[in-house]
Amino acid sequence: MLNRIKLTNFGPLSTLKWLDLGSINLVIGDNGCGKTFLLKAIYSALRTIESYGRGDEQRSAAAILAEKLYWTFQAEKIGDLVTKGADEPLSCRVMLDEHEFRYSFGKDTSKQITTLENHLPARGSNSIFLPAKEILSLQQIILKSREQDSVFGFDDTYLDLARALQHPRTAGKNYAEFASSRKSLEDIIGGVVEYDDTAGRWQFRTGRHRFPIGVTAEGIKKIAILDTLLGNRYLDTRSIVLIDEPESALHPIAISKLLDIVAVLAGRGVQFFLASHSYFVIKKLFLISQQQGLSIPVISATEDGWISDDLKRGMPDNPIVAESIHLYKEEIKVALQ
Repeated sequence: MLNRIKLTNFGPLSTLKWLDLGSINLVIGDNGCGKTFLLKAIYSALRTIESYGRGDEQRSAAAILAEKLYWTFQAEKIGDLVTKGADEPLSCRVMLDEHEFRYSFGKDTSKQITTLENHLPARGSNSIFLPAKEILSLQQIILKSREQDSVFGFDDTYLDLARALQHPRTAGKNYAEFASSRKSLEDIIGGVVEYDDTAGRWQFRTGRHRFPIGVTAEGIKKIAILDTLLGNRYLDTRSIVLIDEPESALHPIAISKLLDIVAVLAGRGVQFFLASHSYFVIKKLFLISQQQGLSIPVISATEDGWISDDLKRGMPDNPIVAESIHLYKEEIKVALQ
């Protein structure tokens, strides 16, 4: 698992230290506070670690990282990722299974990172980033945009996911927790989303009926992405999954069931990082933590900076939580009038 993260002068994240990470980790804050930026910073490091030395890959870790940062954040030069007005360079340190990966560079850096240390052994598992929007209906557009046209628009989180979804489903016995999770995911959406090789497109099958992916609800497509990655074995029991706004396009019952599935997969070894501004997501994860006695580290964006806590100790002191409590009190006042 990813154990610790420390970022300095990384875009909107001037100082962030998150220690003692768990199997499920939550990032909360208002829009624009840097939640997605944090997930992408983590993802860029993880994918560099996983790509380095894999197969016929001959590039150095520094070259892989520079390209990953460039296409993930899509800045004119990666030096633009350094916090505006910062005197010190950008630095990133992550600990994975107690082995360190760290790098730094200044604002004038174009595409060459000279300061990088990687003390991790080769990693065969895959990390994946699930964006707030589904991509099944955009998969071919994303692949063409990046693989043929090589233009900005869809960043590497979208491209990597589009490629991961191309892996064929694998027959045979799966991990018990993966199989049960897939069954639960199919129950949530009331059917199965699958790729039609003949037509060359995704479709939604429920009973005897089949529907084009374009007319299928976004929430169904979003849940189907996780189901597909479990079914084609792109994910395994050492994978790390980053989900941006799990609440997006899902109704409360579906969110609750999805987070129950996250807890099951986390119990089998998959590590999750969730970024959310939904009180419902925070509350559901709090209940999971309390019911299972599970540590769920949380880091919150506040006016005083990023503050870390653990849902096992209670609901965090955060503006989102505070506003939800305030609205509840106002509702009580109205009811008592």
